[in-house]
Order: sequence, then C-alpha cells, then structure tokens
Amino acid sequence: MAEREILTEMLARVEGEGAMEVRVRDGQVEDVKLRIYEPPRFFEAFLRGRHFTEVPDITARICGICPVAYQMSSIAAMEDVCGVEAAEQVHALRRMLYCGEWVESHALHVFMLHAPDFLGYANAFEMARDHPEVVERALQLKKAGNALMRVIGGREIHPINPRVGGFYRAPTRAELAPVVEELERAREFAVEAVAFTASLPCPDFEEDFVFLALSEPDVYAIEGGRLVSSSGLDIAPSEYDEHVVEEHVEHSTALHSRLLDGTRYLVGPLARYALNRDRLSPVASEAADAAGLGPVCRNPFRSIVVRAVEILYALDEALRLLDAYEPPDPPAPEVIPRAGVGFGWTEAPRGMLWHRYAIDDEGTILDARIVPPTSQNQGRIEQSLYGFVQEHVQLADDELRLRCEQAVRSYDPCISCATHFLRLEIDRA
Repeated sequence: MAEREILTEMLARVEGEGAMEVRVRDGQVEDVKLRIYEPPRFFEAFLRGRHFTEVPDITARICGICPVAYQMSSIAAMEDVCGVEAAEQVHALRRMLYCGEWVESHALHVFMLHAPDFLGYANAFEMARDHPEVVERALQLKKAGNALMRVIGGREIHPINPRVGGFYRAPTRAELAPVVEELERAREFAVEAVAFTASLPCPDFEEDFVFLALSEPDVYAIEGGRLVSSSGLDIAPSEYDEHVVEEHVEHSTALHSRLLDGTRYLVGPLARYALNRDRLSPVASEAADAAGLGPVCRNPFRSIVVRAVEILYALDEALRLLDAYEPPDPPAPEVIPRAGVGFGWTEAPRGMLWHRYAIDDEGTILDARIVPPTSQNQGRIEQSLYGFVQEHVQLADDELRLRCEQAVRSYDPCISCATHFLRLEIDRA
C-alpha cells in the first residue's frame, strides 16, 4: 500500500505562520489540512470595556497591510448602532483612503509574494535581478498607494485620522495635489501590470466556486453595500449571522466559515470580479478584456490578474474622486452613543470583513465580533487543495510541495488576521 506524507515547516511569502498537511493513500488524496498554529490574538476580548471612539485605532492594529479595512468596518458598525449617517464628502474621502490600501496591498501580493512563483524564483529579490524594472515600478506603485493613505489617514501604517462619523481632519485640495501626479504615473504602469500578470505561465486549474462579495448598484463595492452570492444570497450586515456559520476545527486557531447548508464559499478578488464585473471603470474593464479574463474567473492562480485589474480600478477611482473632492465641513459630526448592536462590513483586499459590536448608553463596548476574510476562505482553500493535489499526485514530493505552496499563496492568506502558515506535510499511505 503506497503512502506519502509531505511536511513544509513554514510557508514563505504569506502573512502569518502555519502549516499544511496532505495525506495520500494509493494515489488518492485522503486528507488536506491548513494547520493554523499562530496563537490567537484576542482583539475581540480586549475591545470589551473600551469606549466606542477607540475602536478605529485598536482594530487598525490587527493588520499592518490592511488597517483601513478594519477601521472602516468597525466605524460602519459604530455608526450603525449610534444612528449616524456620514456625509457624502466623508464617504468619498473614505473611499479614496480605501483605494490607497487596495493599491499598496495588492501591489505587495502581486509583485513581491505571488509573481516569483510563476517565474521560478524563490523570492522577489531573485526576481529583481532579472526583472529590475518590473520590481522597481511595482515599488513605486505601492508607494503611490501609501502616499494616498498618508495624506488622508495621517500615516501609511495604522492611520490615525479616521474616526467614528468621519475624520479628525480633512486634507485640503492643495495637500492632495502632489498625490494626484503620483497616482497618474502609477496608473500608467498599472495598465502594463495587468498585461504582465496575464502573460505569466499559469496552471490550468478551475474550481466551481460559490462567490460572496459586497455589491452596490453603481460602483465596484469597496466600503459598503449588500452581501450577494453567485448562489442567490442578498443580505444586509445585520443578517450575516443568519446565513453564515463559524466553527472550530482542531487543526486551526482560526475559525472556519460555511453557509448554513454546509457550502464552503470564497471571498476576495475572484468573488468581487465575478459579481461586480460590470461596475469596473472603463480603463479597468478594457484591461480585463485584453487580459482574457472574461465575465468570471474560476482559476485561483489567475487571481493575480484580477488583483492587477483591481489595482488599476482603485487608481482610476481615486483619481476620479480626487478630481471632484471637496473637504467635508465639518470633517465629522458629534456622535452620541446609544445602547444597542451595530453591524458593518467592507471589502478588504482579501475579501469581505464583517464586524459586530454591542455598546451601552455610555458608549462602552460590551461585546465585539470580527470575521476576517482569510478565516472565511480557509475551509474553501482546503477544499480546493483536494482537487489540486489529486490532479498533481504523480509529482515527486518536492515538486508537489512547491505546487501546493503556490496554490495557497494564490489566495493571499493573511493568517495573522485570521487568528485573532505553510508547513506542508504530505502523508502518502
């Protein structure tokens, strides 16, 4: 009886720490586990007892790559419970800030973490020796996203300017003017970046995903909307718990998510693209067409192309908003707390991020719950790997290990967020 077991002690080029174990017996995949062993971080526990105004600054510390996602989702939930509707100019400024995060986060993944896989390099430093211009311009792309976050958010990492109701200070048009030039230069490269990612050699592997993403009628959803799915779901933030179940699995310190019927779903770029393709800007839509993406992309390895399209969209959207920008006056109204429960969600670069908070009349947080995108995707990644490993089970252990690492990286998991990663172990029996 042929047995195989492969262990990768640590997955490189993902955010966080964990392992993956694969067992194969008689040529058939018997088990796949993403073993998340990074310790829980207990953000939800130490939010309890804090004042509701502290939430944007605390939740931003959950992630250094996508702090805006945590801030905006928590702010949306607090404004929901307090009965506050932010001004239109505030929404525009938040969307601009979020666009900056999409650009810097996607640029990091596309060029530094994922592209080396397709070109046969162990890391971006090796890739830079043969493709110096690509890496240099990618860094400039990331810098442009950071610049937008710095001017609007107060700093590039863990912004300090967002608050419940709006911002502590609204930047002037003059302060944003230099960023416009930087974003315009970045957009030129972003068009080329879509073509570059589309040219990368990609495994021929597709999955029958059930997609979940936020959706709005007139724009590509980022900082709000309703949650829709390719299977017909259409819900408000307060209904999330009625349709999605979180459950503990023994091999992970992060919870797994599924729909009530047991379906493992996918959030993130592939889902957003499939459900909102017709709301891309013209330049992003044309680039997607030229890249051959079609109306739906079901190949997780091709998610690198979708991320490049979203970079282009975010730059184009930020420039559109900057052109029409008028500083909100005041930058934030006074927000009076009231007892109740509030819900909020936004589209982090890696997918939908849901927050729920209960507060009392004094604004003290009584309970907090945060569901990040990577924890939602973990079960679906495991499910996807069953099929992927089965298709490549004839490969030698070292090659199969490499392919599995690449497969997991295609989802851009942020494991540290999910634990509130890849040791690869394959057991062939």
